[in-house]
Amino acid sequence: MTTILIADDNKQITSILEEYAKKEGFVTSVAYDGLAALDLFQKIKPDVVLLDVMMPQMDGFEVCREIRKDYSVPIIMITARGEDFEKIMGLDIGADDYIDKPFSPGEVMARVRAILRRISRTEDQPQQKFSYSNLIINLDDYTAAIDDINIPLTKKEIELLWTLATNKNKVFSRDNLLNSLWGYDYFGDSRTVDSHVKRLRAKLEAIPHEEWDIKTIWGVGYKFEGKNYEK
Repeated sequence: MTTILIADDNKQITSILEEYAKKEGFVTSVAYDGLAALDLFQKIKPDVVLLDVMMPQMDGFEVCREIRKDYSVPIIMITARGEDFEKIMGLDIGADDYIDKPFSPGEVMARVRAILRRISRTEDQPQQKFSYSNLIINLDDYTAAIDDINIPLTKKEIELLWTLATNKNKVFSRDNLLNSLWGYDYFGDSRTVDSHVKRLRAKLEAIPHEEWDIKTIWGVGYKFEGKNYEK
């Protein structure tokens, strides 16, 4: 059964999320501070983590960083104020999604379902490794390298790069990418795609890659543009 770790110091919120999660058939575990959340994560190895940003002992950002050192489990960050810098920071350190307080418990469960469906689709893919010129993407261990130098990408950035690269020269609209990578029941908007592409490009630019690039198609979206070269 799917196990969800709910970490939030507000017991009313954790109680509501537990109730909704159990109605979905999920097994739940709850932590009320960051250190307890990290300890509980190591013990139960949950399938999904709902992680509040502001918690005592250790904040959600630090918990996310520690989890990401060894695990690619989906993490949904919960932000109290909906500040853009908190969302950007959470995504940069490896969170898969974010939700603003106050939120609808039904929305939270919809996002959990969307993440689990994406994982299922990824696991069903027969080909888990892709290479083009000096780029190698491996979905088996969620890594990407240019000239055999590992690029520190988040799980979502890997999925975005994979989607674009495995469809060389195909233009994806922002809505296409939002639907395929975040799910049809995702409640975000196209700025989510733009922010991920921006951070992905910044990381890829650390190593030259003249044979390919991620191009913006103004008024439409993005594409992986490659020269006529196959490795």
